[in-house]
Amino acid sequence: MENRSQNFEDLWKRIIACGGQTFYTKIKLRFTYRVEGNLVYPSRTSYHISKNDFKKAYELGYLEGPGKINRIVRGPAYVWAILNDKRILPTDKRAS
Repeated sequence: MENRSQNFEDLWKRIIACGGQTFYTKIKLRFTYRVEGNLVYPSRTSYHISKNDFKKAYELGYLEGPGKINRIVRGPAYVWAILNDKRILPTDKRAS
């Protein structure tokens, strides 16, 4: 059985490393983000998203779209876009 907590920490390191790069929401809105501590600041918003929100979404497994986490995390469009990017979560690690 895989260790999802350890895998999440590896994923979080990739999120940090990709800060400043261009990402796209499911409806193709372009954004970047910066990471400060355990907070992600998307360029299209004036609020932050916590590391814990990313962890909650990650622990749910494959998500077809941000609507599935709308009431679970802050900034679901950004959380989904980042978690579903091949730079963050390689295709072979996603459920199909």
